[in-house]
Amino acid sequence: MTRCYHARMNATVPARLAALRHAMQQHGVAACIVPSADPHLSEYLPGHWQARAWLSGFDGSAGTLVVTAQHAGLWTDSRYFSQAEKQLDGSGFALMKLRVPHTPEHLLWLAERLHDGDVVAVAGDSLPLSAQRQMEAVFGERGARLRTDLDLPGAIWTDRPALPRAPVTEHPPAYAGATRADKLARLRAAMRRQGASHHLLSSLDDIAWLTNLRGSDVECNPVFLAHLLVPAEGGATLFAGRGKFDDALVARLAADGIAVADYAATSDALADLPADGALLYDPARVVAAVAAAIPARTKRVEAANPSTAFKAVKSADELDHIREVMRRDGAALAGAFREIEQQLAAGKPLTELDVHRLVHAARAAQPGFAGESFATIAGYQANGALPHYRATQASHSALKAEGLLLVDSGGQYLGGTTDITRVLALGPTTAEQRRDASLVMKGMIALSRARFPKGASGPQLDALARAPLWAAGCDYGHGTGHGVGYFLNVHEGPQSIRPPVAGGALVALEPGMVTSIEPGLYKPGRHGIRHENLAVVVEADRTEFGDFLAFETLTLCPFDRRALDLQLLGPDERAWLDDYHATVRAALAPLLKGADLAWLERHCAPLGG
Repeated sequence: MTRCYHARMNATVPARLAALRHAMQQHGVAACIVPSADPHLSEYLPGHWQARAWLSGFDGSAGTLVVTAQHAGLWTDSRYFSQAEKQLDGSGFALMKLRVPHTPEHLLWLAERLHDGDVVAVAGDSLPLSAQRQMEAVFGERGARLRTDLDLPGAIWTDRPALPRAPVTEHPPAYAGATRADKLARLRAAMRRQGASHHLLSSLDDIAWLTNLRGSDVECNPVFLAHLLVPAEGGATLFAGRGKFDDALVARLAADGIAVADYAATSDALADLPADGALLYDPARVVAAVAAAIPARTKRVEAANPSTAFKAVKSADELDHIREVMRRDGAALAGAFREIEQQLAAGKPLTELDVHRLVHAARAAQPGFAGESFATIAGYQANGALPHYRATQASHSALKAEGLLLVDSGGQYLGGTTDITRVLALGPTTAEQRRDASLVMKGMIALSRARFPKGASGPQLDALARAPLWAAGCDYGHGTGHGVGYFLNVHEGPQSIRPPVAGGALVALEPGMVTSIEPGLYKPGRHGIRHENLAVVVEADRTEFGDFLAFETLTLCPFDRRALDLQLLGPDERAWLDDYHATVRAALAPLLKGADLAWLERHCAPLGG
């Protein structure tokens, strides 16, 4: 296929699909799978690996394409159904709704259509080793073969973005807490317990945390593209590219036993592992293309990265920084929300884009601000029913002095990462809107007040937030809580609060883990509700039945009680709101003055009665 043909075919999504099918035919491929992934299996991807979005036009953060000669489908979950329906219209791709009755998961759907001798292609640099094994087993039962050495989308993507080259910087020691030498020593102790002579890490948040380094290769996530190879004895190698580091930083890394090498040299280093070596790696967090370089002679120790569990439990020093960041973040939002109210009251035209601008400007004025932790979701009325909505210049809504505005936003600060959702009443609201907001609030309060035994996991607690909604015949399609990094990814494992999944690991919640609490309720075409705070797991008490844990709410920003029907809240729930708002007022008042302070006082006043 010539370059001129590429340029001609890349004009539209249907043309790109046609080009992919042409490439499949040339290589004798019956089906091509295009996941949402990169060589580090990140949630948010650099442009170079956004092949799924480029091919289909769907730019949500989760989804998998499957293309055959007769069918092209996008599998995604309920967070993106409405968005996908709009973006796939006329594209040639059909929306395949995950976790909906009668819609099989994409591997099973494809396996039913494969024949003996068929070839399925998926780029090995975007496929976890664990998923490769699963595909080989599923397709092998049909006599089909998996090829991971063909990147067919990349072959037709002539204007594919280059790899990011942003500089890597050091997380200041005043904020980093432990030194990288201490973190690596802790990691090596875990390696020795598992009998590993070497450890390979590809997950960017693990690498950034271990090395006390930060970058900007991924939008809104302060990480950088790298692999890290750590021997149990001796120095480590950071495969990230020398050009991204200044000389002083390279010298400081060398003093801590870390050498910087080219990003592409990872495979060669793996190939040179000693014959008697034992390599620890997580098959769910290392891609097939990288794992292929591990010599057959090397013993494989497959387990979760120890650093994932280490960084999930925040130290006392980190939590002190996070609490101060929450004060600053709450003060910023108080100013932004007051400005929105004031401008609307004055009849000034505002749109969802203005909300994003005002929120960003308020955060940027705070000390230690480094950027957003994700693109702000400002959804007015029906747009709030799209859980991952994003206003654009081409498509956004104007605000009116009525109804509800959902604002889900977050900031990256040197001392922590924030994620908060508030539903603002911009004027008169309907009884249905207030009822729905109150049901969600009841769920949030129930989980926020929970006491639970040590060893309990998020899936065991998830129903506490859903019970008030279930009682009203309602539910929501996303998880209730996700872990949050420390000036790192806004979504962090291993803990989560979500419904149980068959075969899913139950990760115990431990003191020091930070999680979101964010139940919701979405009515397409009408409105969406989500209330969200961040909380840290803390020790509660000890009884004859064992140790119990609880949540300490970290987020500090008033809820707009005008969006609620307070008659639907019981006395204990009203007391929780009053206590929370008293805490918010005490924390934020010293940082505010004038109209912002008056706004805070008004929204934190006791409910009474």
